[in-house]
Amino acid sequence: MESSVYLITFATYGSHLPGDNAIVDRNHNVPGAPYAELYEGRLNRSKRLMRYLPYLLDERRRRIVLAALQEVCQFRDWSLMAAHVRTNHVHVVLDSTAKPEQVISTFKAYASRALNRIEPTSRRHWARHGSTRYLWNHKAISAAIAYVVEGQGVAMAVFEEPPAP
Repeated sequence: MESSVYLITFATYGSHLPGDNAIVDRNHNVPGAPYAELYEGRLNRSKRLMRYLPYLLDERRRRIVLAALQEVCQFRDWSLMAAHVRTNHVHVVLDSTAKPEQVISTFKAYASRALNRIEPTSRRHWARHGSTRYLWNHKAISAAIAYVVEGQGVAMAVFEEPPAP
């Protein structure tokens, strides 16, 4: 099977709710486009439906999640090009033979298992779904890596593949 390069993004549970004005939805999914507008009724409904408090990643948990991403990439022979684990979301650029939906599901599973080792719980760590973008050429890949590593504000738990010699 031929490999593809993806930009994968997924959020922690409760951190990006439908109706929030800081989310990227299917109608606002173009780089540089404004976020969706605040829709209070939908946001309040989303909050009422939550079974747990929002889950946020402190420094220790961010490092654990980053290590889990690296572990799964090594185990599955996926090429991790860049990753940035933030307080409430994760960005990854990787080259994989798996479908992007399988990649995101596997990342969440490995990260959840790693987090459960330090705090056994039945609560959810991750929001449903996530964003999966194919990166079709070198320019798109370079731009995605720069966005993940440098375009997120203050660096938190970051990995960037060293340049080839």
